[in-house]
Amino acid sequence: MRTTILISKIKCPDCGFEKDEKMPTDACQFFYECTSCHALLKPLTGDCCVYCSFGTVKCPPIQEGSNCCE
Repeated sequence: MRTTILISKIKCPDCGFEKDEKMPTDACQFFYECTSCHALLKPLTGDCCVYCSFGTVKCPPIQEGSNCCE
């Protein structure tokens, strides 16, 4: 059985700033405000959350093989 990774490094597509963030396990995160430039990030088309779009690690439900936010 795999261990679910809960930390993902989000990279802002606007300014390139990167920050490690702890992912929620009980909800999807649809919005994320960049700490550096304050851009509001939203999931890209086809992705369920900002971690799947801009993080180094997919969200916990995707890691576990299920659909996110069901």
